[in-house]
Amino acid sequence: MSLSAALNIINSAFVANAGQSAVISSNISNAGTKNYAREIANLITTSGGGVQVASVGREANAALLEQVNTSTSQAAYQQALSDGLSTLAQTVSDSSSVTSSSGAAANGNSPSAMLANLQSALETYDASPSSTSAAQGVVTAASDLTQSLNSGAAAVQSVRETADSGMTSAVNTVNSLLTQFTSVNATIVSGTATGADISSAEDTRDSILTQLSQQVGISTVANPDGSTSIYTDSGVTLFQGGTARTVSFTPTATYTDGATGNAVMVDGVPITGSSSPMAIQSGALAGLANLRDVVAPEYGAQLDQIANGLISAFAESDQTGGTAPTLPGLFTFSGATGVPSTAATTGLASEIEVNANVDPSQGGNVNLLRDGGIADPTNSAYTYNTTGAASYTGRIAQLISATTSTQTFSAAAGLGTSSSLSDYANSSVSWLQGQNQAASNQLDYQNSLVSQATTASSNATGVNLDTEMTNMLTIENSYTTTAKLLTTVSAMFTSLLNAV
Repeated sequence: MSLSAALNIINSAFVANAGQSAVISSNISNAGTKNYAREIANLITTSGGGVQVASVGREANAALLEQVNTSTSQAAYQQALSDGLSTLAQTVSDSSSVTSSSGAAANGNSPSAMLANLQSALETYDASPSSTSAAQGVVTAASDLTQSLNSGAAAVQSVRETADSGMTSAVNTVNSLLTQFTSVNATIVSGTATGADISSAEDTRDSILTQLSQQVGISTVANPDGSTSIYTDSGVTLFQGGTARTVSFTPTATYTDGATGNAVMVDGVPITGSSSPMAIQSGALAGLANLRDVVAPEYGAQLDQIANGLISAFAESDQTGGTAPTLPGLFTFSGATGVPSTAATTGLASEIEVNANVDPSQGGNVNLLRDGGIADPTNSAYTYNTTGAASYTGRIAQLISATTSTQTFSAAAGLGTSSSLSDYANSSVSWLQGQNQAASNQLDYQNSLVSQATTASSNATGVNLDTEMTNMLTIENSYTTTAKLLTTVSAMFTSLLNAV
């Protein structure tokens, strides 16, 4: 080997050492940077026997990244669901600050608890049918029960509106991330073709994908040119061939009883809602859509069924054997002309109220509870206490029995179709609390998976300072050795020149 060739090899070694040192320094400085993947300087041997940094790669693990994104999507889904259910569960919590119309703190505020209070008030009234205060206690308990149903229905609509607003925000985030991804993807494709260092762009791409997975479940496909295609977890294309698809959504500002929210669309194809042929299964969007379209409406339907059950149980019928229609008694609703069927209950929980004819605060006669005629005080057909006896308890006993007698409920509310009113109300509370607890447990589990997957990915692709410092020492030793070679070759050159 000639001395000039040796110098060239030594020079290439110095350059390679500098390149490796730069990569190691970058790794050390980014040890705490989120989503940073450790970089690796790839060395090759040159034709002259030297060495050079051919490229800078990154420690990537596609399987672990996919696991992180999948668990992130599932956790975001559960988070959206849990938040909404937690809000609904507050309507049946004993710790909520609800005050009865009498001014006393209510014993819990669920329809179930309020119905139990009403039953207790009726039993007290049954024992003292001539007591005006006992009768007033029944009206007060009934008012508390209607307030509970009204509040529950309002909470359902509020949760749906909040979910709808969250979907708007999620869609805007998805479109923004897809726009960012378009730019980064183009950089990676261009860098791959020219051999440029694209490690930073790849880090950014992975970060965008993880952020995107929080909003919608995704799957990805790596292409030969370095680009990545993105699909929803149901198979709908979000990004392909360098082009991002348009994700659109029309929000519904205010939800009324029975209102149906709009679907999220990708190029005109719905990805949420019952009409979607390829509905997404994870991510915040899926969780919010399920909360808005399924869970909250189901609880709302249960409240409507309870309201209808109350109206039916306390309704008054013709006591003369005539043809007067059965009408709402103690419980009624605006514009009532009869008792609705179990299939026509939408909105009753938000509309149910105590009949003004029996409420002294509205100018009514509280004794109509005992005597009958709440439905229509001017029509004697609805009078149960025909003798006007102050000790009459027949109607009160009927009302007590009505709350424990078997009724028919709609299957659409997700509970049984045959039950007593009190059992149905208890089942509704249990259903809501069970859903809330299940969502909370699943959220904890999914968050644990996210933590484990993130840790595994970081261990596999992140920076280990001990390893980097060891590599730096190796580079320093290599530099020292190369420097000695340079000294030796220089000495040989000097000797040669002196000999000449």
